[in-house]
Amino acid sequence: MPLYEHVFISRQDLSNTQAESLVEHFSAVITDNDGKVVDSEYWGIKTMAYKINKNRKGHYAFLRTDAPAAAVQEMERLMRLHEDVMRVLTIKVDQHAEGLSVQMQKREERSERRERR
Repeated sequence: MPLYEHVFISRQDLSNTQAESLVEHFSAVITDNDGKVVDSEYWGIKTMAYKINKNRKGHYAFLRTDAPAAAVQEMERLMRLHEDVMRVLTIKVDQHAEGLSVQMQKREERSERRERR
């Protein structure tokens, strides 16, 4: 099955538990449609570069999935209809990166990676 990475932004006025329950809800949509969630991360509240729907901040979440295209389309459709989700980005990848995403790594680890280049 194809591999995907999804990032979505939900409204800033949600609590942390509500934002994390959105991750669980959309993970359940993938698993109900014969897919598999490889990894999920809740990145927390981050400031956006510009306002979206009069919001300056948003709850960011990240999912790595191994799912058929129909499951991904259904999840994206439900995300667009959900009133708490402001933006969605889905990318098809060849393979998933090992470990934590760049957003979850410590600043020191990120600076070490820059020095090696």
